[in-house]
Amino acid sequence: MTDATYPQVRVAPARLLNPETVEQLLNLLAAIEGIRKIVLKGQSIPAEVPYGPARGKPNPHPMHRTITVLGDEVELQTHVGIIDMELVTDEALPAIREACDTVFTRFPYSVQEGRFMKTQATVSDYAKYGPNADEILLGLVDPKSRRGPVILQGSG
Repeated sequence: MTDATYPQVRVAPARLLNPETVEQLLNLLAAIEGIRKIVLKGQSIPAEVPYGPARGKPNPHPMHRTITVLGDEVELQTHVGIIDMELVTDEALPAIREACDTVFTRFPYSVQEGRFMKTQATVSDYAKYGPNADEILLGLVDPKSRRGPVILQGSG
């Protein structure tokens, strides 16, 4: 558990984002000093159809793509609607707004400050990572997922 309290920011566009928009925004955000953690939230896009008559067959969803962030290929498993960030200090906020202004030119968005991510280990965190888990991973656990979070080393 950490004693530090980091500021958190939520970017909420008025629409769900296309993979190209997510890629462009993530590359701009990754270049900003002072961002500790970025969490993409939205509707899950499974690689295979999870239920129904087509169960187990490939899911032909047009938003399920591979994007390039910081030169690394990342499979986008979410139709992104909200981006939550944890910052080292709130000095990065003007740069975040500038990146959003660059990307979101055709529709509005809002930047909100508050608490959007867990700051203490949950039972799911403990079950998945154990008692000595890296505190940067707190709140990022999907208990049903067999994959861990995608970790990219940015400038912050």
